[in-house]
Amino acid sequence: MIGQANSHWTRASLLLLLGIALPAWSQDKPADELVRADASVTDEDREHWAFQAVKRPAVPETRQTRWVRNEIDAFILHKLERRGWHPAEAASANALLRRISLDLVGLPPTLQQQDLLLSQPSPEAFDTYIDDLLADKGYGERWGRHWLDLVRFAETNGYERDAGKPSVWRFRDYVIRSFNDDKPYDRFVLEQLAGDELDDASTESMIATGFYRLGPWDDEPADFPQDRFDQLDDMLNATSQTFLGITLACARCHDHKFEAYTQHDYYRMIAVLDPLQRPQSGRTDLDSPAGSVAEVAKLNTARAAISSQRKQVHQAYQAGARLLLEKLKAEQIETSLPENVRSLLVKEWGTLTGDEQQRIGGQLAQIVKELSPLMEPVAAETCQQGLKQIEQLRKEMPDLPNGYFYVEPSPQPPITHLLVRGSASSPGPVVQPGVPTVLTRGQPEFLAASERTTRRRLTMARWIARPENPLTARVIVNRIWQHHFGAGIVRTPSDFGVMGTPPTHQQLLDWLTHWFVHDANWSMKKLHRLIMTSNAYRMSTVGNDKYYDEDPENLLLWRKPYVRLEVEAIRDSLLAISGKLDRTMYGPSMYPFVPSEALDGHADKRSIWPAFDEQSANRRTIYAYVKRSLIVPFLEVLDLCDTTRPAPERLVTSVAPQALTMFNGDFVNRQAGYLADRLVSEAGPRPVDQVRLAYRLALSRFPSGQEKRVTLEFLEQETELARRQPDQAGMAPEHVALVQFCRILLNLNEIVYSD
Repeated sequence: MIGQANSHWTRASLLLLLGIALPAWSQDKPADELVRADASVTDEDREHWAFQAVKRPAVPETRQTRWVRNEIDAFILHKLERRGWHPAEAASANALLRRISLDLVGLPPTLQQQDLLLSQPSPEAFDTYIDDLLADKGYGERWGRHWLDLVRFAETNGYERDAGKPSVWRFRDYVIRSFNDDKPYDRFVLEQLAGDELDDASTESMIATGFYRLGPWDDEPADFPQDRFDQLDDMLNATSQTFLGITLACARCHDHKFEAYTQHDYYRMIAVLDPLQRPQSGRTDLDSPAGSVAEVAKLNTARAAISSQRKQVHQAYQAGARLLLEKLKAEQIETSLPENVRSLLVKEWGTLTGDEQQRIGGQLAQIVKELSPLMEPVAAETCQQGLKQIEQLRKEMPDLPNGYFYVEPSPQPPITHLLVRGSASSPGPVVQPGVPTVLTRGQPEFLAASERTTRRRLTMARWIARPENPLTARVIVNRIWQHHFGAGIVRTPSDFGVMGTPPTHQQLLDWLTHWFVHDANWSMKKLHRLIMTSNAYRMSTVGNDKYYDEDPENLLLWRKPYVRLEVEAIRDSLLAISGKLDRTMYGPSMYPFVPSEALDGHADKRSIWPAFDEQSANRRTIYAYVKRSLIVPFLEVLDLCDTTRPAPERLVTSVAPQALTMFNGDFVNRQAGYLADRLVSEAGPRPVDQVRLAYRLALSRFPSGQEKRVTLEFLEQETELARRQPDQAGMAPEHVALVQFCRILLNLNEIVYSD
């Protein structure tokens, strides 16, 4: 593997050093050059480990058979024993309890869970606990956030106006529900890539295709054709990285310099996506009704009929409308109709814009009510009959939610050209749809177009989601492993090519992948359970100096690595500890607190960010509104992912603003106050009882003897200090001291690490 990577590097590097351009298309090259481009991909290129078919390797034998709880342990222990090493000791019951809870649902264990598990801890009891948490709705909120990182989820378009993406929150809800329902991963893939083209397309699968549209969008680009291909590039990059773990987007302007991905491969995939169009009205982004083909057709028919009826009513009342306007001008009559409606009443229906027709439609009953006394009887009757027809049509039309997704307006695909140097102004040969040559020995046979769409995406989706694809299952298995162990078996989770990092345990990855597809039937929950019931997962984080010296990156997995929590789990944990967490699920986003200083540069602070409503903002962080031009400072400083591109890993930084935000920031200090109130309410007035409860709520353990002694001394000192400096809010000195203790507790390292 390493040798192959080096050979690609050497060939490309030598060409560049010699000043020889790598293959690129020129305007005068004929289409048959594309065949030669495919021929440049060799059998040697296909021998890369990740491009090989997945086969289940034999489970290795080990000497320490008692440590092996399942096949995962055997693979890891086998490598350790070859070095004469031993795995770390088992994690304590407290540490394991907290680790499992934070991994699966992103929240610390409750007092009831602690009492149940820690009274009689056993491997089997923890197995049951894992099952309970996998059935908890918080699982989808925790693991759905990992997926949103990959698909560059945000709720605005970015760029100068950074306008909102209408109804995009429904995609987030779709992801959360899919994880909670344990939707088979192959189906999950199909729905996001071609949910509208499936035979059983539904509201859910239509919303799923919002995947393509989640990226940034410039609503007023300088170069419209180039911007169109930038949008296609964003879709291709997200598709190839997220599902296949390859860097195909690097082949937009020329053949990939280090991987066996050709420019022809790139534009083949562009041809698959090219039929998609963005619903928009000028610079305004639009959403669309989401439902089955029959439901959408029925809805469109009903909407057309309603529009026709509105037109007839509008024509019938126009004589009365002219009379109304004359009387208004002469101040002989009053009306409750707003000015922006009155001005439209005498215009011809066909001259009204879509927004103006909707404005009249929303006020139609009131318009008819006010104009009826001014109309001829026949016209008034026509209006009343029209209103009845509209009401009946509304009752019969499907109640479909709107979703945010691209649409294919025609089964006739556009012609896709390979672009010379990636420039839309330099079209080269015509390209047919296809998949990367190195991943197949024969292109898939693309489905014939349906009455509605080209079905190109459905063909691609089936090719990606098929069990024989060498990458799809490997990539998702590695991602799930990554979030349990802090790093994947392949440590470049979105790059399985020759420039990616080779797997630390290739046989283990292949065994898990084969098991995931053929035994677990693509069930992610079953994969979680297998990983978390292994002794490898249940090792402690205790170090070993000798092993550190020889394997400082823990590539052999001789211990459980430290993993800092993501900002969502940190914020949600603080809310749970303080007792303020609102578990309301789904629906439109909430708006966390943003300091006024962050809004000072905006002319209209309310339009950029609504006034803070703490009650709604206490929901889980996955429901926080993500505005690309204004990331909530608390989330940004604690390493929220980049929302402009797929984010396979979170950056983990340690910088001073993080400590300042946690210790001095508004959010943490509010939670400290709420936690102090909770301790008084639930533990009573005795400081020793309050301290015990605080440690259990925050750290899932009792304080040590030294911690208890130091904390009680701190409370005494702070109480005395508060007596000398009375609190302006009128709090008792003892409560002031308790709040300060809670503030310190919520800033401990243990809060932001699983164990």
